[in-house]
Amino acid sequence: MKNLPAARGAFLALLAALLFGASTPLVQRVGVGVSAWMTAAMLYAGAAIMGLLLRSGIAKEAALRRRHLPRLLLMALCGAVIGPVALSWGLQHTSGMSASLMLTLEAVFTVLLSCLLYREHIDRRVGLAIALLTLGGALLIFDRAGNGTTQVIGLLAVMVATVSWAVDNTLSRVLADLDPGRVVLGKATVGAACSFLIAATTGETALTLSAGVGLFLIGAIGYGLSLRFYLLAQRALGAARTGSVFATAPFIGAVIAFGLGERGLSPWLLGGAALMVTGVLLHFSERHEHKHEHKTLEHEHAHTHADGHHIHTHVQIPVGSHSHQHKHEPVTHIHAHTPDLHHAHKH
Repeated sequence: MKNLPAARGAFLALLAALLFGASTPLVQRVGVGVSAWMTAAMLYAGAAIMGLLLRSGIAKEAALRRRHLPRLLLMALCGAVIGPVALSWGLQHTSGMSASLMLTLEAVFTVLLSCLLYREHIDRRVGLAIALLTLGGALLIFDRAGNGTTQVIGLLAVMVATVSWAVDNTLSRVLADLDPGRVVLGKATVGAACSFLIAATTGETALTLSAGVGLFLIGAIGYGLSLRFYLLAQRALGAARTGSVFATAPFIGAVIAFGLGERGLSPWLLGGAALMVTGVLLHFSERHEHKHEHKTLEHEHAHTHADGHHIHTHVQIPVGSHSHQHKHEPVTHIHAHTPDLHHAHKH
């Protein structure tokens, strides 16, 4: 694990991808006849309850504080309002398989924003992966172009969702080291409330019991639990690489859509899928190791004393993971690493 630090977060990122990827074709099927705003409201109502159930004690996780609220509100606006509404509308106007594969572009936008805001290091291998993912998304648009303007507009709406979620992913990096249950609860509550108010204002709250229960459960697992795993993965991988691993979600969604009976395969779609798969595999093969310096740093987050970076003392060393304000002294060493909380150095 010390030689492959990305593996520590990759498993959690893959779990997040599995749960979210499965939700896309299920939302399309369960949410038939439900407005986009009401769909988003029910999805995030389920996610909020999941966050409520998964909160941790303050001794184990850093608390969500008042200074974090502006960022949390912006995350909710992008990730819990604009993103799911754009996706819900897009799913009603294009194929579930194409929409699922288009969601891979979320990784591209996340990587680009992470580079701009956090200066996360991107080497040539990752750059090539981004190019392949982008080209694959372009082929999907060409694929839908032969099926009419509505199909293309629907796919572009899904692209808007990927941009919104990429902004959300990038903003959430700062909150990833806080209690993930409370972050999920806060974001999902704001998203559900905003979406429901808009649905009520526009008179689009019509919802059958079966659709409501189905969307609520999908939201709890595919959005709430998935987001918790995603935040935990960001701790180890950083924003860009977590987004890259999460790019497997669309393929999971496309496989499920195929299993549910959708057979809209074409050379363009298969070609786009092949490019995207290649891009994701390139991300997994990355390894980063060099001599680097840690400057003095003081912060609060969940940690253990077995990772080589937390060598401060206690009267009695806590067992396992715990959280408190602590200070890192300067140190220079060499080991494999990723752009986590302690490795945001320049290259």
